[in-house]
Amino acid sequence: MVDIGAFIGQIFVIVLLVVIAIFVIVVIFRSIRIIPQAYTGVVERLGRYQRTLSPGLNLLVPFIDRLRPLVDMREHVVSFPPQPVITEDNLVVSIDTVVYFQVTDARAATYEIANYLSAVEQLTTTTLRNVVGGLNLEEALTSRDNINGQLRVVLDEATGKWGLRVSRVELKAIDPPHSIQDSMEKQMRAERERRATILTAEGSKQAQILEAEGRRQAEILKAEGDKQAAVLRAAGESEAIQMVFNAIHAGDPDEKLLAYQYLQTLPKIAESPSSKLWIIPSELTEALKGIGDAFGGRADRSGPRPPARPYQPSETAAEAMDAAEKATREAAAAADGIAAETMAQTPGVIADSPVDESRVADSGGAAAPPAP
Repeated sequence: MVDIGAFIGQIFVIVLLVVIAIFVIVVIFRSIRIIPQAYTGVVERLGRYQRTLSPGLNLLVPFIDRLRPLVDMREHVVSFPPQPVITEDNLVVSIDTVVYFQVTDARAATYEIANYLSAVEQLTTTTLRNVVGGLNLEEALTSRDNINGQLRVVLDEATGKWGLRVSRVELKAIDPPHSIQDSMEKQMRAERERRATILTAEGSKQAQILEAEGRRQAEILKAEGDKQAAVLRAAGESEAIQMVFNAIHAGDPDEKLLAYQYLQTLPKIAESPSSKLWIIPSELTEALKGIGDAFGGRADRSGPRPPARPYQPSETAAEAMDAAEKATREAAAAADGIAAETMAQTPGVIADSPVDESRVADSGGAAAPPAP
């Protein structure tokens, strides 16, 4: 009997020791709290806020202090679903928003608001409707920076007492109705076509201006070239004439040579196949007269020929005509051989046509061949 009681006593002691060990382990476990980095813990003592635990090793009073769920102190990025918003011109648009915020006070975020994430979402929706409701569709589509700034200011002021700091608010998408989208696409297409037409017209205008400028420069250069060529050509002809003139005067030709050269030049005048009528100049009479005098002097060497009677101002026209006719006949008879040989070089004009004395008399010393 004694042995059974001792055995039971030993078992009781062992169980008691085990319970005490477990209790000590539980107490130690509840007394030590390790807070990770970027997190904070709110400690309540007997249901009342006692202190805020910082990251690292922290000790609590077991069964008296209670640690609430840890609060993430990092910046949160929350994307809210599309919200229908009515603009000033009564159009419903769907707007997606993205909010960047951070918890700055764990105590306020725990006790001042029940669910700060839901509160931020609802506050963003209402503020967005207030801001966009004062804008028309075009302003809402083109004023994102303005809308973002207004949303951030309002949310930051409202969430300050909750221990939150809103750093940025972004509009991710603004979706107007499909009918408005079609109208906007048509408008944009028309605007692009208008710009393309304007650019094409500007390009055509510039091309025409440049082309006209190029033609003007080309005409100016061409005129300058023609001017220089004409000047150089005139200078060359002037030098050539001067050289011929100097050579003739240096050679001192007599009247016989000049008359003969004059007759050699006459066939070149009628070389053109389109010449139907050839007018013999009056100087031909003087040339023939000179040649006649030369050959007359060769035929009769007994004495010099009397000089030609000069024209007297007192003579009448008929007397002057008779005198010219007589001189022409004498020159033509004297130079018949050379004149015939020279005129033969002009086909169909002079070679086969004898000198008509009546034509000579009527033209004042210039003979013309009959019409073919």
